Amino acid sequence: MNVHDSEKVAGVLLARGYAPAPTLAEADLLLYNTCSIREKAAQKVFSRLGEFRQAAPGRTIGVLGCLAQQEGEEIFERAPWVSLVCGSASYRRLPDLVAQVEAGGRRVTGLDLDTEDTFETEITRRDNPIRAYLTIIEGCDYACSYCVVPHTRGPERSRASASVLAEARRLAQAGYTEIQLLGQTVNSYRDPSPAGLDFPSLLRAVAATQGIRRVRFTTSHPNDFSREIVAAIDDTPALCDHIHLPVQSGSPRILQAMRRTYTREDYLERISWIRAARRPISVTTDLIVGFPGETDEDFADTLSLLEAVRFDGVFAFTYSPRPNTTAASLPGAIPEEEKARRLAALLEHQRQIQTVRHQSLVGATLEVLVDAHRPARRQWSGRSTSNRIVNFTSPLENLLGEYVQVSIMRAGPNSLIGEQAI
Repeated sequence: MNVHDSEKVAGVLLARGYAPAPTLAEADLLLYNTCSIREKAAQKVFSRLGEFRQAAPGRTIGVLGCLAQQEGEEIFERAPWVSLVCGSASYRRLPDLVAQVEAGGRRVTGLDLDTEDTFETEITRRDNPIRAYLTIIEGCDYACSYCVVPHTRGPERSRASASVLAEARRLAQAGYTEIQLLGQTVNSYRDPSPAGLDFPSLLRAVAATQGIRRVRFTTSHPNDFSREIVAAIDDTPALCDHIHLPVQSGSPRILQAMRRTYTREDYLERISWIRAARRPISVTTDLIVGFPGETDEDFADTLSLLEAVRFDGVFAFTYSPRPNTTAASLPGAIPEEEKARRLAALLEHQRQIQTVRHQSLVGATLEVLVDAHRPARRQWSGRSTSNRIVNFTSPLENLLGEYVQVSIMRAGPNSLIGEQAI
């Protein structure tokens, strides 16, 4: 989502007559797109802004994204050489904001979250030649106790289905065959137009776009995950057989403290819907370890959930207190060394699960959309429909952007290795 935000900003600047600069020193305008979902990322911002000041003295510098929205005008106090602070909901206003800076304006801001003007900008520069991103919903109406997103992205705002489908057609006409639908809670989508499409209906409609061969979506919230989503994937070959469904913890007690709005049993029920599909569907998730008050028993519950679900991939992080969240003031902080120990144990447990799941695919033939070439290894790389990374050899050249059948010969915990099936 942050990558696509940068594409939107670049499109706005290109429309205004700007062109990409090859180096910092050659740039007239530096815009730093930031994330604040974890403390470590936020800490890097101000040191990086200092580096920008030294590398490009006298240049105009702006801060964009979630940290800009979170810190607001405080950024000007900590980094007075910054001229522009703009949150993601104001990217459509960037031409006006940049014009104010060009006219000599100082401390120019775009921080209003009370707006419907989000989603795609008038011109979006597409940096990825293989996969196109398409925002269908912004913001979040949930109130998870650890999460800063509602404060930095605002409330949920769904894009009209006609606008989404028109953008999908333009992407197909531009030569894209894979689209990834984006939203902080993408499956919470509710069409605000009279068409009234729900999320599964929108999935089917995007997948029916002529020229589109693959449709992905991220990130789903378990509370809004339905059997109809599984049915849509089952019935529609263009919908990829992969679901990212963040659980955050396997402990019923910690889920409640996180305000996740579902129980462990609710989550496992949704997994049962996925496992009952006719198509095998891969499942990945997000997990937080070391949440305030997490006991050894709570952590054991998370490890047992790994065994119960057998995820195909996990993005795991140690808990990071964020401003404006209720979890930041909860008692029972876990020492950093204990957080690190639990994270390492979880990742090792998941590595073993992924190794077994990948080894079960040895001998299979998978369709791979090629998105990288590694000449030093004489390998091509891409992703299967189930979002698995596949590295393979081929006697052919110029495979980037092609769909290739690959015979899987070996498997590791993080990727599959094979050769093109000729």
